[in-house]
Amino acid sequence: MAHPSPQRQGGSPGAQTSPARGATATTYEINPLTDQRWQTFVARHPRSSVFHSVPWLSALARTYGYKPVAYTTSPPGKDLDNGIVFCSVESWITGRRLVSLPFSDHCAPLVEDTDQLKQLVTRVEEALENKLAYVEFRTGGSEVGQIASLPTATSSYCLHELDIGPDVDSLMNGLHMQIKRNIQRAQREGLTYKEGRTAELLDAFVRLNRLTRRRHQIPPQPPSWFANLAALLGDDLNFKVACFNRRPVAAIMTLRHRDTITYKYSCSDPEFNKLGGPSALIWDAIQQAKHEGLRKLDFGRSDYSNQGLLTFKDRWGSQRSNLTYWTISKEAGDAAGDQNQGWKTKAGKAILPHLPEPVFAMVGRLFYRHIG
Repeated sequence: MAHPSPQRQGGSPGAQTSPARGATATTYEINPLTDQRWQTFVARHPRSSVFHSVPWLSALARTYGYKPVAYTTSPPGKDLDNGIVFCSVESWITGRRLVSLPFSDHCAPLVEDTDQLKQLVTRVEEALENKLAYVEFRTGGSEVGQIASLPTATSSYCLHELDIGPDVDSLMNGLHMQIKRNIQRAQREGLTYKEGRTAELLDAFVRLNRLTRRRHQIPPQPPSWFANLAALLGDDLNFKVACFNRRPVAAIMTLRHRDTITYKYSCSDPEFNKLGGPSALIWDAIQQAKHEGLRKLDFGRSDYSNQGLLTFKDRWGSQRSNLTYWTISKEAGDAAGDQNQGWKTKAGKAILPHLPEPVFAMVGRLFYRHIG
């Protein structure tokens, strides 16, 4: 059921309240998991991504207990013309906030013009009166900051995208020599590949992901996150695993939406990194995506400080763009930055690599829901 947006007063998200004060049009709050219009809207909107989809939102809710909510100016009974989707994150550690969206590289407001965006941003600002610490938008443009009437803070990241429309030979010619050498090395070493969503592949991915996260001094995501994504996304998710002498040595997870394949996670056993497994898997994913008629590979976000990752993505011939996260708060200085930065403190880096494996895994299970 859709509800008109409330005035600046108390009340829980989703409560039936009156139209927003001072608004030029009524805004409505909907549950994208139960309102059947949302998935239809996302499937047809040119700026939508897999992160807007009902399966992704359902995985966030099922794994971390987040409550998805979307705002729109489209009234009940009418097709959706616009919408901004969030998750309500409630944590005794990091506070109560709206995030669009946790653990998602980007989540553009799906609007037709600046007027619609202004209407919805105004509605979201009113939610700050409901004991929220802040609201975070993960979008590539500057529109939110220009429209917001309350204090804002920003974090900037790099987004890489690759046009996979050209033929395979042209794409291969566009690769950096190091990427080509990696692919050739994997072929010489006789790496074999498996793909799908079986329990065997999921277990291999989870094990390799733990090795990679320990190497990066970051806690591993809970295995339930990947299991829920696989169950809910179905054919739109694929685990690709490279094996050396039947031993899994590298893996990637890709997501599909409309004409785009998203390279979301990559992991490997450092003992076998010289075999070129990750590069070979990405190249295989590109060829498969082309065969399925997809047009773009989304490499996801990177920190500008991570020169190694930036260089790796550049070497595929991908194009960079700036990805800005906008945080709106009631008062200047209240906005929290990227919650994931907490893992990068000196204390975190000093402790995490030395934790026993069960404790290391437990840290991720206990605390990821607080940092979304």
